[in-house]
Amino acid sequence: MAELKERFYDYLIEEDEPRACKAIPEEACTNVPKNFTLNIANGTLTKLAEKIISPNLTLAWIMDFFGASSAMIGALVPIKDAGSLLPQLAVSGKIRSFSIRKNFWAISALVQGFCWLAAAGHIFFGDEKSFPMAMLVLLAVFSVASGVASVAYKDVIGKTIPKNTRGQMLSYRSTFGGILSLIAGVVLVFFIQEEADKSIYGFMFLFAAALWFIASILFFMIQEEKGATDGGRNPLQEVKAGIKLIKEETNFRNFLFTRALLMAVPLLQPFYVLVANDIGNPDWSLLGYLIIVNGLANVLSSPIWGKIADQLSTRLMRISSIIAIGGGIFALMFYFATDWNLGFYAFLPVFFINGIAYSGARLSRKTYLVDYAPDDNRATYVSVANTFIGLFTLVAAGFGVIADLFGLPAQIIFFMSLLVLAIVLSFRLKKV
Repeated sequence: MAELKERFYDYLIEEDEPRACKAIPEEACTNVPKNFTLNIANGTLTKLAEKIISPNLTLAWIMDFFGASSAMIGALVPIKDAGSLLPQLAVSGKIRSFSIRKNFWAISALVQGFCWLAAAGHIFFGDEKSFPMAMLVLLAVFSVASGVASVAYKDVIGKTIPKNTRGQMLSYRSTFGGILSLIAGVVLVFFIQEEADKSIYGFMFLFAAALWFIASILFFMIQEEKGATDGGRNPLQEVKAGIKLIKEETNFRNFLFTRALLMAVPLLQPFYVLVANDIGNPDWSLLGYLIIVNGLANVLSSPIWGKIADQLSTRLMRISSIIAIGGGIFALMFYFATDWNLGFYAFLPVFFINGIAYSGARLSRKTYLVDYAPDDNRATYVSVANTFIGLFTLVAAGFGVIADLFGLPAQIIFFMSLLVLAIVLSFRLKKV
């Protein structure tokens, strides 16, 4: 088994020189192939689980089936983002006091699995009318567990995966998970949709729960060396340390604003859907094509983005922003070309372009943060960054008013302007 993991690692990384374990303990070097393989397997399963039960797609669909109000369905994504991002600053200090941090991710994954197991139980044995409210509570618990896992994950990666291979590892997780997610999306939309029944949704939750349980076991098997535990802080001290970090460290502050501006890429997506509805009035069945297009964008671009991120993650930030701006320009041209009478299918390249850009933007900021944050204080850097983005997400929720007041083209131009600022600010980031 160990030899198989070595071959798998060598095949993916294609190292021509003896292994150089940059920025991880020397004693962890021999465990790199095993940890690399386990990380990819773990990520593949979690990406699939996230696609099967995703707040902005399948979960909204299920909630609608059980009669949830529009307000409840609209609360899914804010609950997911706020629940996973805002509490991180409060827990990072506690995580820091433990020399082994992988257990936080493994236990969090178990909690996430039990949340979906409880949802399945409610579908099979509970009251259908109370399911939407129960689902919001379970999603909140799931999201907090996700936030804890996020802090621990980046710290474990920083201790177990060499700096020059982290981007590739993250990209392969995304690629392999994207392939399975693509298959799952096709099955969900084209095969299950026509046979909508509550038992189908119950089994979806059961399958997602099983994936989280297996992912937890795989992550627990990672060989993590003990890390520094000095400076463990309570939540109040951690908040104070985070504020001090933002005030004193200019480069980290620039990164936070750059990352916030890069949020324009995923924020563009729902407005592209509105444009597509305006030009083609697609019915629900065509949503399957969006899943396929986004899945293909992720699968095809992730391996390339991984290598670029390992070379220079700030360059990938700029490339992703430029691609997203190009997609915006294409969308604007399409929006004003109403006389051409083009339908929904002709607009699909916009989703493909934005999917490629989002894959790169997400990978670039993850890789930069893990590489930049100091080994002995990475959990704090991660939690501060995520809390900052959580607050920005709450603010960004109000950006949609631009479309209401000035129209969709103005909304798209606004997000494109944010990406131009992201490009400018990325040049001020230190190379890592």
